[in-house]
Amino acid sequence: MNESEQSENTANTNNQTAADDTSIIEEYLPIDEHVEEVSEDGKQVRRKGIFLLPNLFTSAALFAGFYAIINAINGDFAAAGLAIFFGQLLDGVDGRVARMTNTQSKFGQEFDSLSDMVTFGVAPAIIVFMWCLSDLGKLGWAVAFIYVASAAIRLARFNAQAESTDNRFFTGLASPPAATLVASSVWLGYDLGFTAENMPFVMVLAMALLTSAVGFLMVMNVRYHSFKGIDFSSRVSVAALFIFLLLLVLIASNPPTVLFILAASYACSGPLASLWQKLAGQSKEEGQSKEEGQPEEKV
Repeated sequence: MNESEQSENTANTNNQTAADDTSIIEEYLPIDEHVEEVSEDGKQVRRKGIFLLPNLFTSAALFAGFYAIINAINGDFAAAGLAIFFGQLLDGVDGRVARMTNTQSKFGQEFDSLSDMVTFGVAPAIIVFMWCLSDLGKLGWAVAFIYVASAAIRLARFNAQAESTDNRFFTGLASPPAATLVASSVWLGYDLGFTAENMPFVMVLAMALLTSAVGFLMVMNVRYHSFKGIDFSSRVSVAALFIFLLLLVLIASNPPTVLFILAASYACSGPLASLWQKLAGQSKEEGQSKEEGQPEEKV
């Protein structure tokens, strides 16, 4: 028996072992196996199972959102804000891992969207409500619901337009930075010593306005840079690595303040860029109209 036949027999044995293990799991676990149609060599084929690696990161991001909710209920808003930050990091990793390892799937997309809804939709609303919005009564939970509903609309619109829009830009503020802005503002206030007992009413109203504004930014037709065009596998200058390390040091030195500044800057970048483009377009049109209105000089 030559080496090719031996390797083929080994592969068949491994496949048979995997099939036997799958049948044993299906026998003792009453969970329906996921079947999905995928395109291979231009043909639609049905495949069983899911890809483990990217969905592990998505599951970790989902757990981060759940952990943030539990800590917000217990009054530990620093841990809740930190959990949202880690959830954003994990959410940015799972998609890139799926693309790098060629393990993208419809199941992964839907699972990621549901995870985002919990971690970046429900969790921040509960955090800000438990910290201060509960003092406003019905107005407080109405503001929190506006944020949750806006996040749901934002995610649904993203899923519906994912294949027809330019992936270099987002339409509306993405839910991860929106969640970071809300959670870091609560974390910052909590770190400064503000609680429901000693918080000024003006500050409560300011948080309600901030939460509502972030919700509206998620559903507005404002373009934000997605940074998906960055190629992490390409060569860069040493200065880029130094800037990244400096950013890590700044975040580690004062996480709530730095995260709030970064998230607020990104949230403001969309409307400011849109306003700048409109003003530039108007000035250009006015310049063209003036040139067209000037009479031609006679020689």
